[in-house]
Amino acid sequence: MHISELSDRQLAGQRLMVGFDGIRLNANLRHLISTLKVGGIILFTRNITGPEQLQKLCFSVQEYGNHTGIPPLFIAIDQEGGQVARLKEPFTQFSGAAKLKNTEEARRFARITAYELSAVGINMNMAPVMDVAPENARSIMAERSFGSDPEQVSRMGIQIITRLQQDNIMAVAKHFPGIGRTTLDSHLDMPALGVDLETLKAADIIPFQDAITHKVAGIMLSHIFYDRIDPHWPASLSPKIARNILRDEMGYGGVVMTDDLDMGAIKKRYPIQKVMTQILSADIDIALICHKSPDIETAYEEILKSITDSSDLRTRCRASVERILKLKEKYLGI
Repeated sequence: MHISELSDRQLAGQRLMVGFDGIRLNANLRHLISTLKVGGIILFTRNITGPEQLQKLCFSVQEYGNHTGIPPLFIAIDQEGGQVARLKEPFTQFSGAAKLKNTEEARRFARITAYELSAVGINMNMAPVMDVAPENARSIMAERSFGSDPEQVSRMGIQIITRLQQDNIMAVAKHFPGIGRTTLDSHLDMPALGVDLETLKAADIIPFQDAITHKVAGIMLSHIFYDRIDPHWPASLSPKIARNILRDEMGYGGVVMTDDLDMGAIKKRYPIQKVMTQILSADIDIALICHKSPDIETAYEEILKSITDSSDLRTRCRASVERILKLKEKYLGI
């Protein structure tokens, strides 16, 4: 499907990846697909009872999307292993990144995970974590990171990216430009990190640059406020970080997405209209909203309004959707 075939409503919907309640194609999910024309959904434990149910859900979502005339959907999940694993038994259970000992174990994790995700119709994994967690720093990412050595984080993460994508599962490296130095959980409120860009480039950003070199499908931005880099906005809303650094300086031409906009770091501080304005102006491709709420509809209307009212934002929106469609063409065969 070429971008010229998409209506303005379809362009707007492609910019959203959303969560929902329920375990089947219900009225809420139909509304998200047929009316808001969302580009993707993200699954949580609340949506899953077992392999057969999950396979039926994913199949019905893609079938209904095709029926309504939208491109195939991203169907994403957080399956890192350890404390962040939405698929429970009988799916294979893995230890978190901190307990994977070597690249062979990383490849095994990716191989089995890719097989199990593909079997039920999931096409994107919000992994690997590419954050560097300094030793003795009480990092919020201590159990989810591959460690304190940027080179080791790169080695392990690249094995997972390469194997997932080799098996047709899109990998998403997170959380740019690195949250390993933080101790406050951004699910609760916004952490501030007073570190300059050169310090981050010397360690935290190295794994992300390597992920770019290895053609990672997506990169997720953190909700951290790096006040010495952008004194106004957290990374997930920052044109300086998302556009100037990640795209222009580091050369990333793939799909960039926010972390969950329902998290306290964002939800407690900004109205969704302002959030969307920042995302659109920063060339961030996908807004991630993980829970059923009026914010999804509001975000959609804000994108649609921007396409209509601003020629600059319309041009930026089309460029974002072209990146999204290019990724879907590669992995989903549109």
